[in-house]
Amino acid sequence: MRTRTEPYPDLSVGVRLALAVLVVAAALVVAPIGSADTLGQNSAAEPRLLRIGTGGSQGTYFPVGSLIASALTENTTACPPDTRCGVPRLLAVAQLSNGSVSNVEAISAGILEAGLVQADVAHWAYSGSGIFEGKRSHTGLRALASLYQENIHVVVGRDSGIRAIRDLEDRRVSLDEPGSGTLVDARIILEAFGLSEDTIRPVYIKAQFAAERLRVNSVDAFFIVAGFPTKSVMELTTSGDAMLVPIARQTAKAIHRRYPFLAPSKIPALTYPGVPEIDTVAVAAQLLVSASLPNDLVYQITRELWTKRTRDMLVNGHPKGKDIRLESAAEGIAIPLHPGAMRYYLERRGSSSGG
Repeated sequence: MRTRTEPYPDLSVGVRLALAVLVVAAALVVAPIGSADTLGQNSAAEPRLLRIGTGGSQGTYFPVGSLIASALTENTTACPPDTRCGVPRLLAVAQLSNGSVSNVEAISAGILEAGLVQADVAHWAYSGSGIFEGKRSHTGLRALASLYQENIHVVVGRDSGIRAIRDLEDRRVSLDEPGSGTLVDARIILEAFGLSEDTIRPVYIKAQFAAERLRVNSVDAFFIVAGFPTKSVMELTTSGDAMLVPIARQTAKAIHRRYPFLAPSKIPALTYPGVPEIDTVAVAAQLLVSASLPNDLVYQITRELWTKRTRDMLVNGHPKGKDIRLESAAEGIAIPLHPGAMRYYLERRGSSSGG
């Protein structure tokens, strides 16, 4: 009998922090973040709420977003004397969501102030192109930072007989929920191999539910776009229930020529137990905010994101944390930076150049 294991229990740290913040949020009267460019207009007694859209609980967005929210939230009780921990009067909360597309729409609607979004989705949403062709452009989006690379995982049952993408034809394949970046990219991958939702038996559920169905053979495969290692895939490969199939490098290059935000990539051997090196494609995960957020607030948020304290929390809290670096914060950004973030990066550039 196979037993389920928790491959890296440190992921629960981010989840516990997020739940703790949610409890605090429910107990406090939280002032909304207005569009004024000064911070003094809110009472010092009223914390301001920053809602960060993430993704499903089994992906990378939620644990990473939870760690970021915890780092940004003002912490006066566990902070050394005369030390600033978090953004003054800010209460940041990581919220579960359907993913990138959902986060973009929620930021534009004022339901969220920030969100983790794939670089391709961010570009299409802002420019009204790609999957947003013929829809309104989300011109109120602004970039704060590029965080890390996400890889497309195509997870299949070990005994399914699926060894290549084309083998997905007429099989039960979960593409994630509508509103997710994974669904967008899954359609692109299928198209590159001459497949579509009409040639497979599509299922539209989040990865954690798809993983459970794959374990009991009620789906044959599922797509998930996430930084590696990702929890649901780790659990399935550790138990011996699943493996990954590659996106052939030549096809990955062709995808990149058509969709520049999707670049050929590899998942290194033994990232997941028993899985060799896998060719795939990757896309950058970015932190976006609403253009209506006050410049000074976004400056403080950006500054806090790149402190040593925040980096230590990210590195110790999630395997992808080590890839979130100031040096790559501007990579792959194709929408405008928020002026508050721009101010911080210009100051850092001037400081590093001795200006």
